[in-house]
Amino acid sequence: MSHLPEKNELPLPDYDHIPLGTLPSRIHGLDARGVSQLLDFERNHGNRLPVIQVLEQRLEALQAGEEPSGPAQPDTPEVTGEQGGSPVDPSTSGPTPVPPFHGNPTYNSQPGR
Repeated sequence: MSHLPEKNELPLPDYDHIPLGTLPSRIHGLDARGVSQLLDFERNHGNRLPVIQVLEQRLEALQAGEEPSGPAQPDTPEVTGEQGGSPVDPSTSGPTPVPPFHGNPTYNSQPGR
C-alpha cells in the first residue's frame, strides 16, 4: 500500500485553495512524482473530477517525455476577490434613476430630458 500524502507534504502550499483555472500553470513545473502526490491527495480528499482530469493529463504528458517547465510557482498570489475597490462613492456618483411611470418605458420620468 502506498503512502497517501498529507496536506503539509504536498509540493504546492495551499493546493486545495488553488483555483482550477490556474492549476495547469501552477503544476507545470512539477515532476511526475509531484503531480502524482497531488493526484493521490485529490482522489482521497476533494475528488473533484475536473481537477483529477487536469492532473492526469499533466502526469500523462510527463510520462510521455515532457519535461517540467522549471520550478513550481508556489508563491503565485491567487485572486481572492479583494481587489482595490471602486473609487465611486455617493459624492461622485450620478443621479439616481427614476423608474418609468407605471411600467411605461416610453414615459420620460427625468424632467428636462
